[in-house]
Amino acid sequence: MEKIILKLPLILLALHIQSGEFSNSSVLVIVEAPKPEVEEFNNTIYATCEVTPVPNLPPSQPQILGQVLFKQVFPSGTLKVKINLHGLPADDQQMRAIHIHQYGDLSQGCITAGPHYNPQAVDHPAHPGDLGNFVSEQGVIRQFRKLPGAKLFGGQSILGRAVVVHEKEDDLGKGLDEESKRSGNAGKRIAGCVIGITTPSLWQKTERLPGEELEEVNESKR
Repeated sequence: MEKIILKLPLILLALHIQSGEFSNSSVLVIVEAPKPEVEEFNNTIYATCEVTPVPNLPPSQPQILGQVLFKQVFPSGTLKVKINLHGLPADDQQMRAIHIHQYGDLSQGCITAGPHYNPQAVDHPAHPGDLGNFVSEQGVIRQFRKLPGAKLFGGQSILGRAVVVHEKEDDLGKGLDEESKRSGNAGKRIAGCVIGITTPSLWQKTERLPGEELEEVNESKR
């Protein structure tokens, strides 16, 4: 059925109904399939983000390197994320927040990446790119996540935006100040990257991460 849809002018018409019911406020949304990738890669879009530390970090901050990988089936699949980071101290126990920010502009480090990507103008931590908090094991962060609110296609695609690693833990919007609702008071931006479309090879050759194998088993049962 998906192949038939894609043989049309690579456009899917999706009727989004508020609260799951038909109403007068129904909105017709046009979602265009990314091409040629959606045809070449079995209706699946892949993206990568090559993480590097911001310039001129003080010695007290770790030099974080690695990849954040993304995968999503067009048009209705849930966005999956693999996080593979290294460069933290082996005994580091600091929780660190990772978020998707609005702009893919790292011309001045991650400051120019702007605020959290927040197309619906809601309070944190309900932003589609709020990945959560992570702590390293022996200097490495390896995690699998799902981001139901984010997309690699359509008008609110995260392609071309930035992934930012922060120095501190995200308070998940539970703080008493306004910054908690904007960013979770996660502190300085110490590493980041720009999200770009790629081939399936990086995702496929990356070792399965905790949680990913269970997700594949659940999918096979559907």
